Amino acid sequence: MTGTTIDRGRIADLLASERARYAERNPRSRAAAEASTHLFAGVPMTWMAKAPGGFPLVHVEAHGSRVVDLDGHELVDFCLGDTGAMAGHSPPATVAAVQRRYAEAGGATTMMPTEDAAAVAAELSRRFGLPTWSFALSATDANRWAIRLARAVTGRPRILVHSWCYHGSVDETFIVLGDDGRPAPRPGGVGAPWDVTETTRVVEYNDLGGLEAELAHGDVAALLVEPALTNMGIVLPEPGYLDGLRALATQAGALLIVDETHTLSAGPGGCTAAWGLAPDVVTLGKAIGGGIPIGAYGLSDEVRDRIAARPELDLVDTGGVGGTLAGNALSLAAARATLTEVLTEAAFDRMIATATRYTAGVQDLIDEHDLPWSIAQLGARAEYRFCAPAPRTGGASQRATDGDLEDLLHLFLVNRGILLTPFHNMALMAPTTTAADVDAHLAVLAEAVAALLA
Repeated sequence: MTGTTIDRGRIADLLASERARYAERNPRSRAAAEASTHLFAGVPMTWMAKAPGGFPLVHVEAHGSRVVDLDGHELVDFCLGDTGAMAGHSPPATVAAVQRRYAEAGGATTMMPTEDAAAVAAELSRRFGLPTWSFALSATDANRWAIRLARAVTGRPRILVHSWCYHGSVDETFIVLGDDGRPAPRPGGVGAPWDVTETTRVVEYNDLGGLEAELAHGDVAALLVEPALTNMGIVLPEPGYLDGLRALATQAGALLIVDETHTLSAGPGGCTAAWGLAPDVVTLGKAIGGGIPIGAYGLSDEVRDRIAARPELDLVDTGGVGGTLAGNALSLAAARATLTEVLTEAAFDRMIATATRYTAGVQDLIDEHDLPWSIAQLGARAEYRFCAPAPRTGGASQRATDGDLEDLLHLFLVNRGILLTPFHNMALMAPTTTAADVDAHLAVLAEAVAALLA
């Protein structure tokens, strides 16, 4: 790695200063955190405890690309609920649909289908090219159910994933390649029900040779993949990788499940449409509900027919696929409005243009100061990593993690009104994100870099 060296002592001094500023700036959020004695980890869901300032900001309201915290600060939001609010916070069309469904029509969940369900399935089919859809409450559940279906129709026990991938809390995906190149449970995994190396095969992203070798064992039911890695920094496919992956899956008799939960940022039909992919199954979640919980999975004709040919599979009761609140009326009303009125083709054009402006600005800053960093863009999403050139595998991206530097930049930004995704340096553009929002981020990031190099 070449480029400007950032003094570690300078990082430590600035981090201490920004933490003190954060505490002084947010007394009401701090008091709320200290009073939350009945919440596990002090928050309603443990991920919310990821706060480099020592306590999380408490959310009061959010609209479009703005969040207001308990201390009254309005923040430009590039986190957008870690993709869950990619449509912007409370988009008016989605709000109206939810109000009609819940307050006027009534019946958020009845275990009966609604007309919205068929409309959402038809729209997803148009976007992704898969003809048959079913719904969940999260992408995690969509992935779990897709894996079960793949095992049922192939008669094989294992799945295959990329090292440092992200597919929610699916047990089988918590596996990485260790420093010795051998499969190992992902560090930090909580209460694994079984040895993941017995259920899952793992390869590095962009490694067709490794993929072919793992598939040669003949026991893989499905490849569960993000078309580009997103959670361990954005890692983009090298030319020919995804085509090769598809060909190898077909040759091995394994299904290809493409998880578009985060990569929907690539366009209205995610990477599947933008890059001309041909998956057997697509899984989705988060953004398509405009902030209301939902997940979905789509099946090819072949997979649907193979399932239909297995009448012994219990798909209508307790066979392991489905849930009481899945496909509920409220979620599908929200999804119909979000897909047809908010996350439209025109909206994606604006979002991607805004992300391109963001990416170019960060790259200019990297070039100006000869920083050993890189930035990658995936449609409406962009992320900088502390390495150059950009990593080509999940393992390389993970090794570039710098926790102190990441915490410092997050705190420096939020103390000046800019919110990034707390788990990494990802910025996401909503239809409501403006060029002025991007420029505000760039100005604060430039200030942070200047302070680092002073």
